[in-house]
Amino acid sequence: MLEEMEPNTASPSQVRRFIRDGKWKNHTSGLANGYVQCNLVILPEPQANDFLRFCQLNPKSCPIIAMSTEVGSPYIDVGAEQPADIRFDIPKYNIFVDGELQTQVSNIDEYWRDDLVIFLLGCSFSFEEALLADGIEIRNITQNVNVPMYNTNIANVKAGELAGNLVVSMRPMLAKDAIRAVQICSRFPSVHGAPVHLGDPSLIGISHIDKPDYGDAVEIKENELPVFWACGVTPQNVIREAKLGFCITHSPGCMLVTDIKNSKLSVL
Repeated sequence: MLEEMEPNTASPSQVRRFIRDGKWKNHTSGLANGYVQCNLVILPEPQANDFLRFCQLNPKSCPIIAMSTEVGSPYIDVGAEQPADIRFDIPKYNIFVDGELQTQVSNIDEYWRDDLVIFLLGCSFSFEEALLADGIEIRNITQNVNVPMYNTNIANVKAGELAGNLVVSMRPMLAKDAIRAVQICSRFPSVHGAPVHLGDPSLIGISHIDKPDYGDAVEIKENELPVFWACGVTPQNVIREAKLGFCITHSPGCMLVTDIKNSKLSVL
């Protein structure tokens, strides 16, 4: 059982198997260290074309790692011998109907349709490894909680009917570590790249840093700055704004763990 293993030493395929078997139902931060985790968006084919364009126009928030090669197939290549089965390999999914969150489920077998297209988007959990390797503490991992995420007043570039504001994730750091984080994360544009904001959260529309819109609050110590990255939960804001008829996403923090190494995404 995963509970009897060190989560950061379990292989990606082991993590997916435990999730599929219902033995891991929590957020995936800190699991399968060294490997890419992905946000999920699943849309009917007509809306998928607009979403692809939205991702191309907003690569910071929606960097595409992979997408369906066959409409209606629930299987997608994650760099392993066997493809992932997107219906079962994520701990928790959000089901949206007419732009509203209808329910959260542990698998999407009963919701699967033959017109659906899968998008896997880069996740900030991937660059956390590089920050840790440089000696920078990641508070959500230290406290064993989900990363805090916030709605902002930063507008995304509109694509067709798809529009909405950016969602950000936050990690508190000393100023010297924040500067280093900018340098490190700039090497990883496929997983959101450098931070989009440092310091005063009110400047990007966040009123209560201790009350995240998604995930869990973390301690911000004296002399630390909140550091904000574009977040793959952004599409869920866009879905609400556009009132799309049907969409499936991951639940924030509950990602698809792949067999793609984080080092493969570095541009330097």
